[in-house]
Amino acid sequence: MNEFRQKCIGKTNLVGSFAAIPHPVAVEVMAQSGLDFLCIDWEHAQISRDMIETMVRAADVHRVPAMVRVPGHGPEAIQAALDSGAQGVLVPRVSTAAQAQAAVRASRYPPQGERGVGPGRAAGYGYRIPQYLAGANDRIVVAVQVETSQGLANIDEIAAVDGVDVIFVGPGDLSVSIDAIGPGAADRLDAAIRAIIGVTIAHDKISGIFCASPQTVSRWAAIGASFFVLASDTMFLGAGAAANCTAARGELAQEERG
Repeated sequence: MNEFRQKCIGKTNLVGSFAAIPHPVAVEVMAQSGLDFLCIDWEHAQISRDMIETMVRAADVHRVPAMVRVPGHGPEAIQAALDSGAQGVLVPRVSTAAQAQAAVRASRYPPQGERGVGPGRAAGYGYRIPQYLAGANDRIVVAVQVETSQGLANIDEIAAVDGVDVIFVGPGDLSVSIDAIGPGAADRLDAAIRAIIGVTIAHDKISGIFCASPQTVSRWAAIGASFFVLASDTMFLGAGAAANCTAARGELAQEERG
């Protein structure tokens, strides 16, 4: 668990997934699948503040690091996620160096940042504050998500921000922002992603990307990405149900023909 950031910055290939179902059972099922980490999706899923902590706790049971994708840039959400015991945060829609710097400040205790000290779960509800403070800055992963045309234009400045560990590409929002939706614009989106990954690697930062399917992982790994979020629990649930339903109907059709 405590080695998660070291694996990230050491550019170990890591495969995680988004956890969007707001229940600890779903987290426990995902945690036993062999994933290297989970990223609880507070941005897009219907997850409450108290459920964030419950979901982090469920991941801890199985010794799988849990990050939280926070709803925005606000330091309050970042602090809440980290106080819950998360091993890192993924901050969405980071389009400028100033926004990346703010994410780092909110995630780090002084002197590296401005994170407030409190008796949350991460610090043993106040019983282990000194011990937690001593190692938190070295353990917490700070990932920023570049997914806008402005972020693409500013990627060199964002990648230069001290304290940012992972620069994570969000292909979906990026495709909308740069008007690269659909098969006809695939080359434009591909070029934008390659530019972000290339600049990230040039600054010796960790490059991450969302992959809707496992078939795209090797494509981005080949140019330096090492941090992958593969689909989500809801996507896996839907795909598994659809595949098995189709297979069952195929069995029935074969029986009827027989």
